[in-house]
Amino acid sequence: MVEKYTIRTDLAMEQKERFESDHVEVSGVVLEEEYDEEREIKITTVRIETENGAKMMGKPVGTYLTLEVPDMASADDGYHREISETLAGFLEKYVENEEMKKEHSKEKGCSILTVGLGNREVTPDALGPYVVDQLNITRHMVQEYGRYGVEEESRIVSAIVPGVMAQTGMETAEIVQGVVKETKPDMILVIDALAARSSKRLNRTIQISDAGIHPGAGVGNHRSVITKETMGIPVIAIGVPTVVDAATIVNDTMENFIAALETSENLKGVGVVLQGYNSAEKYELVKELIAPHLNGMFVTPKDIDETIRRISYTVSEALNLLFSGKAGESEKKKKQHRK
Repeated sequence: MVEKYTIRTDLAMEQKERFESDHVEVSGVVLEEEYDEEREIKITTVRIETENGAKMMGKPVGTYLTLEVPDMASADDGYHREISETLAGFLEKYVENEEMKKEHSKEKGCSILTVGLGNREVTPDALGPYVVDQLNITRHMVQEYGRYGVEEESRIVSAIVPGVMAQTGMETAEIVQGVVKETKPDMILVIDALAARSSKRLNRTIQISDAGIHPGAGVGNHRSVITKETMGIPVIAIGVPTVVDAATIVNDTMENFIAALETSENLKGVGVVLQGYNSAEKYELVKELIAPHLNGMFVTPKDIDETIRRISYTVSEALNLLFSGKAGESEKKKKQHRK
């Protein structure tokens, strides 16, 4: 059963959608949806609660929160600010949980290691490094001057761009483990570019997960994982899908073709035959038809250079709000305004 549903995506919500489209119930997996009408953001939460659910989904137990923002690729600075505030608000909850654990500690403020995954030389994979470039780093100031060197509400922030194995000869997880051992942060925030199943979600979706990250999993390039189990501290992953498998684009075209056949009297019978295939079978058929030329090829939009820089700024602004301790201020002001 699991093998039938192997599709290349890093988004938990897309995995869940595939099961639902084939009317397959996955026990141990809960899906919740809500819509922020004011900001036009759809929020989907997938909670994988059991090991059986994790096995079926192909993802570890944890919570996967997805923000779908159709206009995220647009150049509206004001709207991107709203996205940053929304993202910072969700991340604030994770950081507050860690700060509550340190409530009786002498050391104030949460120490956060930010890791920008990806290859800076490959634009669709450069999201992590670009985000780190724009962060307000404070750990060195606290080390030099103490808490007086930064604002009272500020968190202690350090960052690293470990590169990829082809550049360093080391697993990313090995580098991060070494940094964690030496600097002893309270938690890790990992930013990475993801792969999506649907081209409609490219550069328009942000996924937050407390289950860590499996670098390269979405494109079939499995590397050592960065999780709470391997690092010894909580790992929060932030990702934006920037590439899609070529086979899925052909599959989407096939779906539209089948729908068109159903409306044609002469070709209706062909459409009925193809309609009998479930989603996984259609996907495998497409992979066989396009092999070997397109099988394994990943596609990204032509304006990816500009888009990656814009999205990296949006994510970095959210993190800078989070690090400054002011992530919840905009929401409080809005609630007061409504009253």
